[in-house]
Amino acid sequence: MIKAVIIEDEQLIAKELANKIADVADDITIVEMLPSLKTARKWFMQNAEPDLLFMDIQLSDGVSFELFDHFTLKCPVIFTTAYDEYAIRAFKVNGIDYLLKPIDTTDLKNAIEKYRNLLSGKTNFPVDMQQLMATLAAPQASLYKEKFIVSVRNNWIPVDTREIACFMRDNLNYLYTFAGDKYILDYTTLEDIEELLDPKLFYRANRQSIIHINAIQSVKPHENQKLSVFLKAPLKMEVDISREKAPAFKKWFDR
Repeated sequence: MIKAVIIEDEQLIAKELANKIADVADDITIVEMLPSLKTARKWFMQNAEPDLLFMDIQLSDGVSFELFDHFTLKCPVIFTTAYDEYAIRAFKVNGIDYLLKPIDTTDLKNAIEKYRNLLSGKTNFPVDMQQLMATLAAPQASLYKEKFIVSVRNNWIPVDTREIACFMRDNLNYLYTFAGDKYILDYTTLEDIEELLDPKLFYRANRQSIIHINAIQSVKPHENQKLSVFLKAPLKMEVDISREKAPAFKKWFDR
C-alpha cells in the first residue's frame, strides 16, 4: 500500500483531491491532509515521510518550498498550483509532475503513472531541489508574451500585453484592451493564448474568458458558491466562475 500526504490549505480542494485519488488509484492511502506550513512542519517532525506527497505551492502561511529548508525529503512530490505557470514549466524541466487546479482526473492519473514509473526505475527522480528553487527564483519576463499582433484594415498593429484587459472566445478569439478596443486574434484556442500570459496577472476564469487582475471591478459570491466577476468600464462585462474554481480564484485575487 502506498502512503501519501496532501498539503493543501483549501479544505474542499483537499477532500476533492483525496476522492479523485481513491477513484483512480485504490492502492494509495491518504494518511494525512495538512492545511498549512505550520501543521506540515509539526507532522514531519513527528512522522516518517510518506511514499508520495501531493503539495500545494501557495499556502495560507507561506510557500510550500520552505519545508525543504527544514527537512530532507526524498519522496517524490506531485505539486498542485492554481496559477504559477512559471513553476509548472520548471517542474516539467526538472521532471517533477504537477496538477493544475481545478484538478483534472486524466492529469491526476498521468501524474500517478509517472510516480509508478519512478518506483519501477523506468525514470529517474530529480533530487536537486535547490536547482529547482533557483529556477523558480530566476527572472521570468522572457517567458511571457510582451505584445500581440492584430490585423486592422489589412495592417498589422501591435497591442502591448500590459494594455490587455481580457481575452474572450465567441466562435473566434477576441482581445479587449482597458480602453475598450476589441480585436480578433489569430489563435486557435484560448489554451494557446493562456500559455503565453503571466498567470500572476491573467486568470483563466472559464472556457470562454481570460481576465487581467486589474480589469476586475468587483466580485459577487452566490449561495451556490459560484462567483460573478464584474469588469471595469468601459468593458462592463460579467464573467462567471464555477464553484470548483472559486477557491483557486480567491487565492489568486487576494494576494
